Amino acid sequence: MSVVIEVENLSKQYRLGTVSTGTFSHDLNRWWHRVRGKQDPYELVTTLNAREEKGQSEYVWALEDINFKVNQGEVLGIIGRNGAGKSTLLKLLSKVTAPTKGNIRVNGRIASLLEVGTGFHPELTGRENIFLNGAILGMSKTEIKSKFDEIVDFSGVEKYIDTPVKRYSSGMYVRLAFGVAAHLEPEILIVDEVLAVGDAEFQKKCLGKMKDVSGQGRTVLFVSHNMAAVKTLCTKGIILKNGKMIFSGTSDAACSKYLESSEQNSLEEISQRKDRHGSGELIVTDIYFADINNRRAEDLISGEYAKLKIHFKKTVPNKISNVFLGVTVRNDLEVVQTVLASDECGLSFEIDSEEGVFEFELPRLLLRAGRYSISFLLSKTVSAISGHLPIDRIENSNYISVEPGDFFKVGNINRPNGFIQDMKLTLK
Repeated sequence: MSVVIEVENLSKQYRLGTVSTGTFSHDLNRWWHRVRGKQDPYELVTTLNAREEKGQSEYVWALEDINFKVNQGEVLGIIGRNGAGKSTLLKLLSKVTAPTKGNIRVNGRIASLLEVGTGFHPELTGRENIFLNGAILGMSKTEIKSKFDEIVDFSGVEKYIDTPVKRYSSGMYVRLAFGVAAHLEPEILIVDEVLAVGDAEFQKKCLGKMKDVSGQGRTVLFVSHNMAAVKTLCTKGIILKNGKMIFSGTSDAACSKYLESSEQNSLEEISQRKDRHGSGELIVTDIYFADINNRRAEDLISGEYAKLKIHFKKTVPNKISNVFLGVTVRNDLEVVQTVLASDECGLSFEIDSEEGVFEFELPRLLLRAGRYSISFLLSKTVSAISGHLPIDRIENSNYISVEPGDFFKVGNINRPNGFIQDMKLTLK
């Protein structure tokens, strides 16, 4: 297969808080070093792209020394935490911005869907934007007309096709944008996480369309936090961390490596985690499952009694009212299996004590055998307009293993993975 994208020693540097280098003196200094064949003086004081840490320099490497190749017809999944450099990489490949160092060789026409409305003019109608985008891709009017009905049908916005897109909802925007990008026959399709804007039915259509596109010999670059989608759609995967590529291989291996690294991060004490978000008025100090004897349990049994305990401390002197708690359980592909939420039970709390424990009591654990991650969110209601304000949130705070169990008490061990429906079956 021919190589359609080749990236060599690709690096991108930004100056924090400014556009470009910010001052004429910086630009002049860079130019003077460049004409003398010397290294950029600001590369020497650049810090690592770690969003949890405060750097000592005003310069940061968003990407550093990235190398990979993509062959024709391959689907490459690009995964990593927020701030790892995924979107920056796609912008460089799409020529939205220029690299600081390194080379990019692209053999083919690129269509990019980097964020909602990329390449759309808000004052133009949906119809006009389809022709505009096609022209940008180098297609003739006849070619665009031949695909027009297919694009409109796929996007489902026929009723609004002659309405200026500035009046579209974000979901309608991304529906039309993806329809244009996928149907106007680019050799290379680049898709960022924008599919999360659409509903479940549209996401399914998009994934199916990307499969069709790759099956026609075209190349797809796909960024997503949905490991199930990456595993299903992609043939290869790379992992970015703090602006560096730490893994390249098959999509299965990349997803496993990424989830493994996330699990290792969760082994750090909850109270020491730096990736938490919120006002900090309450801090979760420990979260774990307990068995029927109230003992901490790393391994649970499907269908048996379990209790989820969340310890916290208050960091402010005043009472905190209207506190809500939510816990999300995901499987090993980062797919949500269930959510435990206080507001769904009609509960909110007033916290006046210095510390305490929330307890979710689960008479029957409705999870099949497998490995699951736990994420939590503490929030409070600020006002009817402002809604909920996060107090403390950590993604993948810890992991649990669920062992097979006789959930229905009929002598059959349940199958692995996923959520069990507590059901009754009758024949009438």
